[in-house]
Amino acid sequence: MATRNWLEKLLHIFLQGLIILAPIVITVWAVTSLFNFVDRILPDLLGDAIPEFSRYYLPGMGFIVALLLIFVVGYISSSFVVGKLVELFDSILEKTPGIKIIYSTLKDFFEAFAGNKRKFDKSVLVAVNAEDVWQIGFITQQEVHEFGLNDFVAVYVPQSYAFAGHLYFVKRQRVKLLTDISSANAMKFAISGGVTNIDDDTPDTALK
Repeated sequence: MATRNWLEKLLHIFLQGLIILAPIVITVWAVTSLFNFVDRILPDLLGDAIPEFSRYYLPGMGFIVALLLIFVVGYISSSFVVGKLVELFDSILEKTPGIKIIYSTLKDFFEAFAGNKRKFDKSVLVAVNAEDVWQIGFITQQEVHEFGLNDFVAVYVPQSYAFAGHLYFVKRQRVKLLTDISSANAMKFAISGGVTNIDDDTPDTALK
């Protein structure tokens, strides 16, 4: 009995350490991997063309250059001339066979999260499989007439512990807008499988 209690206590201590360290280690690993990926873009591009570049390269230089480039592009894109060039380049890519699928999909994806066409800003409860069984979702399209569906909305439902999800077309009456939970916390709650806590939030805008 004493040995069993000692083993249970040892297991409890191990699990406590795992609960504390695992999120920290995984977060540090994810941030470090992203940093190294961005930081290696510049050396990989210039390493073969300019062999001398490696002599003067310092860790972190590529990441700083990438940030500066993003800020510069974002700043000058508001000018008329650069804006027209961007529109021209955008039009060419969206009309090029093969490339347009990749480019338009990536463009819509980034704009859905951070651009002027953000899609994941209306969190809802949606009954897809049964009337009284609800899932957390996000309205991505208010109208889907092009699919021959009137009075329907497009709702994206994320999966727990993954960034994948499903898209459903559902009747408006089967959707409840979440007015007391922000879209960010709703996404976090859905992805975590419901184990995360919900903080105080600012209500979302009303469903049209």
